[in-house]
Amino acid sequence: MEKSLDAREPVLSDSGAAIAVQPGEHAEIELKLLAPQGSLKKLRELPVILQYARNRGAFHRLETVYYDTPERLLFQHGMSLRVRRNGKHFIQTLKLLPNDGQPLMRRQWEAPVDGVSPDLTRLPADEVGDPITTLTDDALVPVFATKVRRHARQLDLPDASVEIVFDEGTIEAGARQQVLSEIELELKSGNAGVLFDLGTQLLGAAPLQLGTRSKAERGYALAFDIVQPAAKAELVGITAEHVVDDVIALLVGSCWHHLLKNYPVAEEGSNPEGVHQMRVALRRLRTICALFRRDIPSPAFQAVNSEARWLMQQLGPAREWDVFAETVARLVAAAPDIDLGGLREAVDRQRKSSHGALQAALADPRCSRFLLSLGQLVERRGWRNEIGNDALAVLSQPMPTLADKILVRLHRKVLKRGAHFRRLSLDAQHDLRIDLKKLRYAAEFFLPLYAAHTPAKRYMKRLVRLQSSLGSARDIGSAGMLLDTIRQDGQPALHLAIGAVVGWQAHDRMAVTKTLRKRWRRFKATPTFWGR
Repeated sequence: MEKSLDAREPVLSDSGAAIAVQPGEHAEIELKLLAPQGSLKKLRELPVILQYARNRGAFHRLETVYYDTPERLLFQHGMSLRVRRNGKHFIQTLKLLPNDGQPLMRRQWEAPVDGVSPDLTRLPADEVGDPITTLTDDALVPVFATKVRRHARQLDLPDASVEIVFDEGTIEAGARQQVLSEIELELKSGNAGVLFDLGTQLLGAAPLQLGTRSKAERGYALAFDIVQPAAKAELVGITAEHVVDDVIALLVGSCWHHLLKNYPVAEEGSNPEGVHQMRVALRRLRTICALFRRDIPSPAFQAVNSEARWLMQQLGPAREWDVFAETVARLVAAAPDIDLGGLREAVDRQRKSSHGALQAALADPRCSRFLLSLGQLVERRGWRNEIGNDALAVLSQPMPTLADKILVRLHRKVLKRGAHFRRLSLDAQHDLRIDLKKLRYAAEFFLPLYAAHTPAKRYMKRLVRLQSSLGSARDIGSAGMLLDTIRQDGQPALHLAIGAVVGWQAHDRMAVTKTLRKRWRRFKATPTFWGR
């Protein structure tokens, strides 16, 4: 399956940029789709595969053992080391986790070895770096294994060469076992957009899910009960030299990667931050669509915004119950004499129910289709389609001029929305909070363009604080609606606990209202940092 890039045509990504790799290093660009058990045979015979397949391919039985130190030193450095047996041959592979700029790309080094045990001397230690430079073979132990029946075929599509692999088998860690049924699309040459084109066609034939974790990551989770942490948004490295077209690609790509990293966390349901970060990624994505669609009225922005809104709606109830559960936990700690056991149980039931509904939504092919469409949008730069010459001209302009225009517009809208702040209703405060979020995300996106401007730090600090206080006010209002849901259960024992929460939140509301007014005055008086 894997061969040196030295023998390949250049691999292109991000709309045509060649990916540079070091001699002896492999750059694997791969899209993974999880398939229901028993569906791979049907998928192997789809017309799109038969049409472009170079031949009928071959079946192989692969046995792979993954190694690490007892302290999981390789895992801690974002590495996986495996030895794979294919017939009489053994191949050793060291892989790195994908970087933030290329979520589908994994750097890897391969070498033949004499048997099932790894041989670190055959890796370019100086090139790979720590901890390979200091490890010896006897420091490694087997941690888990995979047994796979693989069918691989080479597809020669019009603008790319892709290897499609159908894997059925198991991941095994001691007595634990997990079923594998997945499709891997690996780009051999051409544009990475082809992976998403093909993935979308496969999704139309079976209820597939986008796979965001490698076999190694799934194996470590199985062997050690590792819970994947939630990930915050990364700073996007925009410069004054970037044109608008490049900035859109960078921003949408960053949101897409943010979603991919938190998707499995939200799906597991054990870490509430995963749901929260997915919502943040979607809000940022919708903000991007809103920022640019006035000057670039592309249908692609409307489509993305619509699907992002749908997914946010699926995430919303789980997030609201997560936040409310934290509120009740704080009250329990602050008032141990009040019996809140029944309330906590009721909240926990609602929380589990909302997360169950969310898991069904995340498993829906609509979700996978949306995530695939984002990758396709970036690689194909789909916002260029169906727009006029004026909009195309905007795409080729340097970003700073448009950034100034966007920030001026959003800042003015916030000031207008917040006029007569003391008299704003809760709904009006919510509308102001939404506009503040758009302003904050836009300011964060474009901040590298104004890094030398000293007022930027103070402006961002006061903007974030104001948004946070409005968020607290919104959470208090949402909690009242959630309490009404619990109150409808008709359990008299809950009434005392509900009353305690209502009283607690009335106190919180007064404190938040006072803080809000002060933070609004400070923000309104803060000089802006753009257009200087």
